[in-house]
Amino acid sequence: MVDRSFADLSLASLYDPLHPWGPGDEFCLGLVMSAGSVLDAGCGTGRLLARARAAGHPGRLTGLDPAAALLVQARRREPGVEWVLGDLASRAWGGEFELVVMTGHTFQVLVGEDELRRALSSVRAALAPGGRFVFGTRNPAARAWSRWTPEHVRRVVGPDGRAVRVWREVEGAAGGERVTFTTTFAGGSWPRPQTCRSTRRFLAADALARSLGRAGLRVTEQFGDWERGPLRPDSHEIITVAESVR
Repeated sequence: MVDRSFADLSLASLYDPLHPWGPGDEFCLGLVMSAGSVLDAGCGTGRLLARARAAGHPGRLTGLDPAAALLVQARRREPGVEWVLGDLASRAWGGEFELVVMTGHTFQVLVGEDELRRALSSVRAALAPGGRFVFGTRNPAARAWSRWTPEHVRRVVGPDGRAVRVWREVEGAAGGERVTFTTTFAGGSWPRPQTCRSTRRFLAADALARSLGRAGLRVTEQFGDWERGPLRPDSHEIITVAESVR
């Protein structure tokens, strides 16, 4: 099920202000520009592929997302990209892409084991021989959710120029692997605060490697930051590069 914060048009319009372009986007943009065909799984508002096209990428660029409200923004942003409504398992892939990317910690929405298995099998099916799968996740050892409290309020301005306050509250962290939380949006044009409930899965590097391996994907590199620094126990990120095993 798509999070309400992505499915509701008024909430989805805040995605870019809440997630400004950063080092992770730059990292992925360099990979996209060097690949002839790219699938962005969980493309959101489409800014990665739109920027690649604007920078002169001549090949096939496909953005996939199950949230129609986000794809509305992607299609407006760059009509010269193939935008597809759905998830990885909703379409048959035939080795069409040199690169599959997941940005913005999208990998962590794959909460269930069967859901994760199906998604990774679809990634492998989508990759051409020698193709790569690149994604970033939060390192569970850094316990990012410990800072998801009402005291940590973010303030952004929506497309209508109105200020919105956003904060998270954790409901439960099952062993530190699955974290359920609410996100509250207050202000803007809403007569009362809007609250969305979500769950994210935090997998350690070795667990990621095992899941990828079961799907026929082999980890070739893992970094602890978007500058390609080494993965350490206290790293906040786990950036994984994998390739299909044929």
